[in-house]
Amino acid sequence: MIFVKDEYAETIIQTIHYMKEHLNEPLTARKLADLAGYSPFHFSRLFKRVTGISVRQYLSALRVESGKTELLHSPSLLVKIGMSVGLSSPGTFNTRFKRLVGLSPLKFRSTADSLHRYVNQYEHKPLAWTAEEAHDLPRIRCRIEAPDAFRGIIYIGLFPRPAPDQKPVAGTAVNLKNRACILTGIPSGTYYVLAAGIPWSLNPRDYLLLNKSLRGKLDDPVHIEQGTDLAVTITLREPLPYDPPIVVNLPLLLFEKDWNDKAR
Repeated sequence: MIFVKDEYAETIIQTIHYMKEHLNEPLTARKLADLAGYSPFHFSRLFKRVTGISVRQYLSALRVESGKTELLHSPSLLVKIGMSVGLSSPGTFNTRFKRLVGLSPLKFRSTADSLHRYVNQYEHKPLAWTAEEAHDLPRIRCRIEAPDAFRGIIYIGLFPRPAPDQKPVAGTAVNLKNRACILTGIPSGTYYVLAAGIPWSLNPRDYLLLNKSLRGKLDDPVHIEQGTDLAVTITLREPLPYDPPIVVNLPLLLFEKDWNDKAR
């Protein structure tokens, strides 16, 4: 976790609240810096220090996350939803949504119930992945520390930046009492190990709007080369007010992994 001075964190939290309340308006780093009382340069550095990503990336994630909420709560036209989150062009909203979430807005809405049913089948049966992958390099062996009372599914992935706002380069999930996993098939590069714990629910929205899900991440990025073999521990915690939204569709990632695994 990144520790910052309380007044800095509080300033960023207030700024994020303002962003959420004014998504349908033009928002720039300069305008937000003025509201916070900092120079644009200092504000941008401070924002990234607290949240892990830039103002622009955070704003984009907020707008897509708000779009997800609208899609699940009302049958509004895409153009109306786009305008409500500050993206007046349906094409822009559709492109950005698909890039960050992993599928189009209409597909996101139409598959919500089926993905919910798919995930819930694993409430009482273990996830099973192919054992032979465990010895392949490069690999990351993960141990997850979660609260004793947690009951749900835990997603773990490697992301290009410290925010789950796009498809990870590698990922998996654990359930029941399993708290260990192995990530393989990782391309060379530098990545962030992020995890999310989603409690079991009868409401499909709880698997797609993840602002209340447990969070966890490795403090430092990992550098992957051909022979990399790492062991890491990630501790899940309650979400913080400045955490970036979990925009990517985690149930879809689980379904794709399961489907690909069975196809081998």
